Amino acid sequence: MTAPLPPLLLVGCGQMGGALLEAWIGNGLAPSVVMDRHRDGVAAPHTTVRELSKIPGDFMPEAVILAVKPQKAVPVMEELATLRPDIAARAVFVSVMAGLTAGSIAGCLRGKAPDATPAIVRAMPNTPCSIGQGMTGLYKAPDVTDRQEKLCDRLLSAVGATVWVPEEDQINAVTAISGSGPAYVFLLAELLEEAAAGLGLSADVARILARKTVSGAGALLDHSPEDAAELRRRVTSPGGTTAAALAVLNAPANWPSAIPEAVAAAARRARELAS
Repeated sequence: MTAPLPPLLLVGCGQMGGALLEAWIGNGLAPSVVMDRHRDGVAAPHTTVRELSKIPGDFMPEAVILAVKPQKAVPVMEELATLRPDIAARAVFVSVMAGLTAGSIAGCLRGKAPDATPAIVRAMPNTPCSIGQGMTGLYKAPDVTDRQEKLCDRLLSAVGATVWVPEEDQINAVTAISGSGPAYVFLLAELLEEAAAGLGLSADVARILARKTVSGAGALLDHSPEDAAELRRRVTSPGGTTAAALAVLNAPANWPSAIPEAVAAAARRARELAS
């Protein structure tokens, strides 16, 4: 039997924070605290507070999940370090915020203890986490213990697959591929639907054809031992309809350059947000 998850402090409970919380509760989360200024109460035995000052004084989480908007994060972290330096010193902090480096997070959490070494993990989940099919890339700062790393992996594995990268800058690449990646796939579905309608199919038929083609291909890719290139070759008969379509997509001005250029733009923006 899997041991229950230890007590957590979730700071921010929007779309991503809410998806994580739901998964953790389903995995037997010990009594925890959610801090969110706009959320209604979470069912007992968990506690919801609207201000950090309302966190029970005897509550000590093993992990703090930072899921607020990046532009609001600095004052929240500084306030937590001031109000509860014991939490800042003992818990591992898991940031699911884009753009804030481990160093900047640690600087906010040191508070009045400049020599403190907060344990920071950066995590980049994506929106399929909301249905337990997410992909999360993680990076741990040097002061994270093996035990804390295992806890963080368990927390994010509750909503999908995880992968750890050895260098913090690689989180920008993770952001560009899997963090932003669902939007690329949704765009493909959107364009397929528009193309289907352009061929005279009804809106309902176009919608289900596009959706099920994209989701079915993704499921096949996920379950097949073959790589994507081999699966593509198997569905492409020489001189057939698929080959005709791929000849257009593989033209120099189309996908071969557009996809890496789009990913590079996302990675570049991630680095800009972190600077």
